[in-house]
Amino acid sequence: MKTSHAWKESPNEKFHFMNTTQYGLTADRHTAANSHKPVTFFCAAPHAKSVEIAGDFNRWEPMPMHQSSDGWWLAQIELDLGHHQYQFLVDGRPMLDAYATEAVRNKQGERVSLLAVS
Repeated sequence: MKTSHAWKESPNEKFHFMNTTQYGLTADRHTAANSHKPVTFFCAAPHAKSVEIAGDFNRWEPMPMHQSSDGWWLAQIELDLGHHQYQFLVDGRPMLDAYATEAVRNKQGERVSLLAVS
């Protein structure tokens, strides 16, 4: 979509748009027979050398995220429907997702981000 003026989205607008828009997906992809859907995770860490994501969906094994030209780090992961715990590792240090559904404690008592996928 073209507009007549330059528009720059805020980090919150970008997060909402990118996590609610499905490009080229048909409605039947998310039927009960296909009880998973792609979720794009974003982390604002423009000065980081590396950002990874680890969660219950990948057995807490850190998976590299890719940096976009505007400094955001992102990863798209197919997730089962339900609740998922995860955290970002920014230059090896755990970080909560500011845009997560909420923060909870995992089995080890550490605070992690929680995401509801429906």
